[in-house]
Amino acid sequence: MKISDLLSKKTIKLNLKANDKQQVIDELVDVLYDAGKLNNKEVYKKEILKRESQSSTGIGEGIAIPHAKTSAVKEAALALGIFKNGVDYDSLDGAPVYLAFMIAAPEGANNEHLETLSKLSVLLMNPNFKEGLFEAKTPEDVLNLLDKFEEKEKEDLEEFNEKDTTKENEKYVIAVTACPTGIAHTYMAADSLNKTGKELGIKIKVETNGSTGVKNALTKEDIEKADGIIVAADKQVEMARFNGKKVIIVPVVQAMKKPQELLEKAANGDAPIYSNSGECGSSTAKTERTGFYKHLMSGVSNMLPFVVGGGILIAISFMFGIHSAEIGDPTFSPIAKLLKDIGAGSAFALMIPVLAGFIGSSIADRPGFAPAMVGGLIAFNSNAGFLGGLIAGFIGGYVVLFLKKLFSKLPNSLEGIKPVLLYPLFGILITGVLMFIVVVGPCVAFNNWLQTWLLGMGTTNKVIMGIVLAGMMAIDMGGPINKAAFTFGIAMISAGNYSPHAAIMAGGMVPPLAIAIATTLFRNKFTKEEKDAGIINYFMGLTFITEGAIPFAAADPFRVIPSCVIGSAIAGALTMVFNIGLPAPHGGIFVFPIVEGNPWLYLAAVAIGSLISGVLIGVLKKPVVKESAN
Repeated sequence: MKISDLLSKKTIKLNLKANDKQQVIDELVDVLYDAGKLNNKEVYKKEILKRESQSSTGIGEGIAIPHAKTSAVKEAALALGIFKNGVDYDSLDGAPVYLAFMIAAPEGANNEHLETLSKLSVLLMNPNFKEGLFEAKTPEDVLNLLDKFEEKEKEDLEEFNEKDTTKENEKYVIAVTACPTGIAHTYMAADSLNKTGKELGIKIKVETNGSTGVKNALTKEDIEKADGIIVAADKQVEMARFNGKKVIIVPVVQAMKKPQELLEKAANGDAPIYSNSGECGSSTAKTERTGFYKHLMSGVSNMLPFVVGGGILIAISFMFGIHSAEIGDPTFSPIAKLLKDIGAGSAFALMIPVLAGFIGSSIADRPGFAPAMVGGLIAFNSNAGFLGGLIAGFIGGYVVLFLKKLFSKLPNSLEGIKPVLLYPLFGILITGVLMFIVVVGPCVAFNNWLQTWLLGMGTTNKVIMGIVLAGMMAIDMGGPINKAAFTFGIAMISAGNYSPHAAIMAGGMVPPLAIAIATTLFRNKFTKEEKDAGIINYFMGLTFITEGAIPFAAADPFRVIPSCVIGSAIAGALTMVFNIGLPAPHGGIFVFPIVEGNPWLYLAAVAIGSLISGVLIGVLKKPVVKESAN
């Protein structure tokens, strides 16, 4: 399949006018939607903005490649926009963008489609190709240009692969490239390293971890022979195989911007020694993105489905009566008991072990999962709570890293029994002993003290807590700060204190509701698409899905985020003033009837916070400038 098969006359716009990055994205999304390539324009745009939040797709030298892979795409397609006046796109080199290719890949895109899309990334590295695009007068010119250069690139690649440039004592560098979506940056980085390596006379092999899977995989022999290794990745790649080798670890964009510098360093051995624990031999070297926060978020994100599913089932059981699941109570209902047994007895029972297990696997890969999960189960059964589960996750992970280092001295013939016998046996044993002897007692004592302190907290202090926790929910709207507050609230529910989570859920409901209110009251401040999305945010806010506000926050962060934080903080403070407690961790307006305290006051707290944020957003935003018809 050729690139021109995914680009049509309808998706080529040669003289678009945009004033900023958001307008570039809006215009190209509209082009794809109008051409019938998208199932859901707003969902696709949300995924595009999500990718932009990880790192700008303005790759420099006047080019941007916004891209997303989602079920909102009907069929794989490309849209091309040429902006002859240039647009500020927050590019990596600070230069304005003149060329923007938007890539739309469906969730089930086949390898042929994805490989074809990745070829575009390689072509854009060719300055003659870019110049040809600027000179194109019609969409037909663009399609002919694509066919011409794609064929030339294919011929050049075949010539490059056939040419044996091996020399005696030639330096050999291997590399891995990977980006979150695996469509554009992965292949551009690989092409940049390959071409620069050829120019420098360095033999190089690049493994790509793209949407189509691992290609040109590095072998054990490659790793042994390599003088140096480059890992240019923005997502997790297999690193254990590089243990003891000199490895440079950088974001994927560095391989596109500084290929010569990276190759020369790798070829000269100017790199830290990589250890399987993720630590490098040089403190000045850029290392893999690891650390406490990454491991914690891995645990929390994998725990959330249990929280949401179990929490809503518990909330539904409460609708039969707060004690309706208890046999012998006058309100007893077998349906309520069944729901609570599933939600609390099963889903919630797995929360802490799953939290710990995925923290452990984030630290030590798959071998860290079992010891950490067993440690999490010990924490749950011993009433050590979320704190115990967190500690169990880190103990399990780092115990396995210690075992990997310890068992690295064993003969190679025993390599196969390490993951199936040695790591689980000794990992579970050591983690379990440490949990029972060292961790459980102090954690139980701390949880009891915290619960006593919270119960004895005065009104003023509770209000401050409500302001902080609810405000955190609106800062990154589903991101790490939001999840940190949410996790704390669940921990308090487990400890029997329901007030903090009432403030947390109120704070999380405010941003999407505020967006909905702003788009309703200040209609001249939003585009038609934003107003349509605003209606959806009523439902997302009422069901406690904070992420509904993300596209608006990404498009105008300096007005939207502070406005939402203010309203959320006010809502959180009011829930504390009104003495509201929330025994269910999720559910939005559907669990209001079972709150401790007055549900109408809880509703008022959310409504007041949402109205304040909505008005602030509407007042601060500038009116939409309509393009003149010409």
